Amino acid sequence: MSDPADLTHINTWLFDLDNTLYPAESGFMRQVEGRMTDFVAKVTGLAHDEAYALQKTYLAEHGLTMSGMVKNHGVDPAEFHALFHDLSLEVLSHDTDLLAALHRLPGRRLIFTNADDVHARRVLGHLGLEHLFDEVFHIASFDYTPKPDPAPFARMVAEHGVAPAATAFFEDSERNLAPAAALGMTTVLVGSHAEASTAPFVNHRTARLAPFLARAKVKEAA
Repeated sequence: MSDPADLTHINTWLFDLDNTLYPAESGFMRQVEGRMTDFVAKVTGLAHDEAYALQKTYLAEHGLTMSGMVKNHGVDPAEFHALFHDLSLEVLSHDTDLLAALHRLPGRRLIFTNADDVHARRVLGHLGLEHLFDEVFHIASFDYTPKPDPAPFARMVAEHGVAPAATAFFEDSERNLAPAAALGMTTVLVGSHAEASTAPFVNHRTARLAPFLARAKVKEAA
């Protein structure tokens, strides 16, 4: 087992939402992906397999399927995000270990997500974590320009008075950590794929968030 991460310099804890505050293995994002594919097929008239391929192309090229749909098909981004507002959350379960690990962190805890506010609040509420976070910086907060574009990072830092050198950012997407590292944040890649990462801008890697946070060295309360 690796030594606990030294995060005693951190006073702002920045977390992605989906596949970070709950495990990707839950399968929840497969529901999201299915809704996207159906929507792409409806808008473009493509067969399901072709719509799925286009969806993945837009994800790779623009950071989000939504961005490709907005730029190339005139889709309203708010309408796109409304697709997910009634998804069942039953596959997501409370994690008492994660709740306790988050609660021990000193300073502010913020959500920084490419999802919209409604989705973020639904998921956090279902997980029983909403009370632990001071703010949700969602995609409408940064004019629907998604991570990993540097612009939302700059806006988040400015609007929330974030000091990057005292901030840790937790993400399941490796590429979304690069702009955070460029600003001077401590970066943590989360998920079963994390240990295989060799990206120089990733400071810490963990398969599971709760034990990593529980073991981390943090600043003692004054």
